[in-house]
Amino acid sequence: MACIDVDSLAQYENDAKTGRADALYNLGLAYSTGQGVGVDYVTAHKWFNLAALRGSDEAKSWRNQIATEMDTGQIAQAQKMAREWLSIFK
Repeated sequence: MACIDVDSLAQYENDAKTGRADALYNLGLAYSTGQGVGVDYVTAHKWFNLAALRGSDEAKSWRNQIATEMDTGQIAQAQKMAREWLSIFK
C-alpha cells in the first residue's frame, strides 16, 4: 500500500466533493490505517461507505472489515456522518 501524504490527502478531500469513488476510498484507507491522519474507524467507515455507494467493491470489503472492530454506536455514527456528507455533496 502506498503512503498517503498530506498533499495527497488534501487532493482526495477535494476530489471526494465531486463524488469520485477512488478519492472516497483513499480517504477511507487513510483513516483506517493512520496515513497522514490519526486512525479513526468511524471516519474511515464513513468514507468507505460513501465509496461503496459509488460502486467500489474494495470499499465495501474494507468497510465490512473495520466494522468488526466497531460497536453499533460507532457504526451508527459513521452512517449518520455519511448521510450528512451526502446532504451537502451529492
